[in-house]
Amino acid sequence: MIKRPFTMFFVDASDALGCLAQTLLQAVITVIVKFGIAELSQIFAIEICAYAIMSNHYHLVLRIDAQTAQHWSDKTVIRRWMKLYKGHPLTNKIIHNKPLSAAEQLKADEIITEWRQRLYDISWLMRCLNEHIARMANAEDKCSGRFWEGRFKSQALLDEPAILTCMAYVDLNPVRAGMAKLPETSDFTAIEQRIVAHKKSSKPKTQCNIKLAKFCKPPASQAAQKAHTTDSVHQGQRATGSIPFYWQDYLDLIDWTGRAILPNKSGSIPLAAPKILERLQLESEGWLSNMPTLGTDFHHCIGCADSITPCAEKLQQHWIKGLGAAKRLFGR
Repeated sequence: MIKRPFTMFFVDASDALGCLAQTLLQAVITVIVKFGIAELSQIFAIEICAYAIMSNHYHLVLRIDAQTAQHWSDKTVIRRWMKLYKGHPLTNKIIHNKPLSAAEQLKADEIITEWRQRLYDISWLMRCLNEHIARMANAEDKCSGRFWEGRFKSQALLDEPAILTCMAYVDLNPVRAGMAKLPETSDFTAIEQRIVAHKKSSKPKTQCNIKLAKFCKPPASQAAQKAHTTDSVHQGQRATGSIPFYWQDYLDLIDWTGRAILPNKSGSIPLAAPKILERLQLESEGWLSNMPTLGTDFHHCIGCADSITPCAEKLQQHWIKGLGAAKRLFGR
């Protein structure tokens, strides 16, 4: 199992203020999907691994792609930023190939560096996303102020068991809430979008235009695919995708988990545990029993206990909430 730096995060937006009217609810969902996540996923160097948009909140699993942002040209950074906000007189000069003095160039470089960093910053992504929603809700209700009750919560995903569990938690949210019977009928989720795309369905493009992170590709030869591996993917396949699992393995896990009856959750989709749990050394019963409380059992970060301890040291804390939950959920 490969341990990674903090590049993936589980983001949970707080409940909306008040009780939404049905017409506003549909409008909010539309603006989140079409003008929010879909638009911003094309601008920011942040990949959407999973999403679920519920009636009064939403969940995201995000991957920060700082390396891509660092390779963008200055003009690319400026154009992307100007899709969100007004430019600066100096950056406008750069776009139009007008000469800058040495002092102007130094200032322009400073501005572009700041914009580049913002374009792979989760806080700025969420700021832009929630701003769209707040403006529309305020126009509908003829008021002003925040739409969401509190600031979003972001937790670092420290290892592959955490990534897998958070993605499954998010993708199955509507099924567990009794809003959908099957993952493929869960509107406004990444799993539904992926399955529809895989089947080449003729659903409206407005539901399928969110740019999603790609799973790793299995080896080309069947012999290599059948070769035993104790890792989540075969050797040499990690560079083929951002999500360190194979799509079919993940789909099997979603189907298996969705059919299992979890405590304290209404709705459900006999049981042989998916191979991916075995490869990640996750005990199926403990994973099923504790996955539904993922959102409340952890605080700063999510991962196995041996990943959380170094995280606490990095944050200069003697203890971080989630050690006990990690042992129950991941078995270590």
